[in-house]
Amino acid sequence: MSTPVRRNDTALAPWTPAAEFDRITQQLSQLFDAPWAQLATAGQDTFVPLADVEETDDAYVIDVELPGLKKKDINVEIDGRRIVVSGERKEEKRAGLLRRQTRAWGQFRYELVLPDDVDDENVQATMSDGVLHLRVPKRTVSQQRRQIEVK
Repeated sequence: MSTPVRRNDTALAPWTPAAEFDRITQQLSQLFDAPWAQLATAGQDTFVPLADVEETDDAYVIDVELPGLKKKDINVEIDGRRIVVSGERKEEKRAGLLRRQTRAWGQFRYELVLPDDVDDENVQATMSDGVLHLRVPKRTVSQQRRQIEVK
């Protein structure tokens, strides 16, 4: 019996600087973020919530999973390119004997540094079904740095 061969169609794609940058960014993220996330959840005093970061033509969209939290329990800050989502998930009072616990409680912090082309004045944040949805617009061409001719 032969083993099925899995074909990776992305290997056939032409090399582009953007694709190479994405590959390097993913590798660095795995190198630096993964060990930190594991350490943060080990003590149950703090944790890093799960999140997705998507880039569209005009914005960065960040979805952070925060089940059981209300808007008032969440703090979102932006300082230039750095976005920090933090807060605290309080442990529920229980009447019975807790036999197993896999949910994280306590302080949480999710931090992300976006590329330089963000419009930090027009960030939108909404909360729905336990997911914090952030939309960070990219700067338009007129907002980006450009050379001015001296006459």
